[in-house]
Formats: sequence, structure tokens, C-alpha cells
Amino acid sequence: MDAIDPTAAAMIIQDLQNDVIIEGGAFADSGAPAHATSQNVVANVKGLAEAARKAGVPVIHVWYIVEQGSTGLKQNAPLFQGVKDANALVRGTWGAAPAAGLEPQEGDHVVEKMRMNGFYETRLDILLRGLGVETLIITGAWTNMSIEHTARHAADAGYRAVVASDGTSTVDDEWQNAALSYAMQNVASVGTCAEIAGAFGG
Repeated sequence: MDAIDPTAAAMIIQDLQNDVIIEGGAFADSGAPAHATSQNVVANVKGLAEAARKAGVPVIHVWYIVEQGSTGLKQNAPLFQGVKDANALVRGTWGAAPAAGLEPQEGDHVVEKMRMNGFYETRLDILLRGLGVETLIITGAWTNMSIEHTARHAADAGYRAVVASDGTSTVDDEWQNAALSYAMQNVASVGTCAEIAGAFGG
């Protein structure tokens, strides 16, 4: 892992919400909770976030939030239809809340979205530019959807994208490998949370 300048980096924690990755959540039947557990994703991301804050790297929580009844959530793809049908990620509910241990800390930022991509129609890009970010460290779920989409957009927008291999999860190892080993080749650097934390230097 190449060095990461902490004065020009930010970390995002995307979609690590109860409905997405926790047993009892709206998408529990997808296999996502089991994969998140096998990846140890919550503990790994928590540890990386602590290292980031210690190094002075801003931590940004990107949450998928919809209003009750998914009002205004355009139903143009099965993904969005699934959010509505499952009554998932509704503002103020347990399902929309961050997984335990990943709650925002003092000095963190929160960005809300209604699409896969953390950048699309959100304040993420202008926030990153205001913070002077050149390198974006990406963690979260699901790797083959939201994480991949956000990494691609980051690259197009001029950021160096770094994706945490054990700080991301999806529905199974096959999809995880497809995203990290194939889809994001030539788009992002991939490393473990420990490798990324080590890249912050002194």
C-alpha cells in the first residue's frame, strides 16, 4: 500500500446500517449479515476509523435514508423497488441507524443519499473538496454495488480511491471477489484495514 497523506485524505463509512448488514434487518435474507460477520467488517471499520481520527483524517458517514413509504424514491430499478418493498432504511428507524460501534463521533460528518453512489446528488464531493481531500478511503456495503459505484465515481472525479478489502462486505465471497479482483481493477487500490492504517505513517 502506497503512503497516504493524512492531511489530504478522508475515510467514508457507507451503508453500514442495520437494515443492510445486521441480522433482523430488512435485507437479512440476502446473506449480507453473514458475509459482514465473516468479513469482521464492523470491527475492522471501527478500528480503521479510530486510526483515521488519530491521524487527523476526517471520517464521513454516508447513509442511505428514505422517508416513510419511500416517498420520492424513484422506482426505476429492482434495487430501489426492493428498498420500498422491504420498508427499509426509513429515517428514524432502527434499520436506518448505523451498526453498533459505527456511530458518528465528534468531528465526523454525515452525508445522506438515495441512490447507490455516495456522490450522486449529495454534498459528498463539495465536502471533500472543502476538506482538501485527494485520497478517498472507502469502506462499507455492498461491495459490488454501492462501494464499486462510489469508487468509480471517485476516480472519475479526480480522487485516488482506496478500498478496504476487509472493511467492505456484500452477500457472499463470490460477489466480494468479483468486485475487488475484477470490477475495480484500474479504478481503485485495494488493501486491508490494517494496511491502510499503516499507510498513514507516523
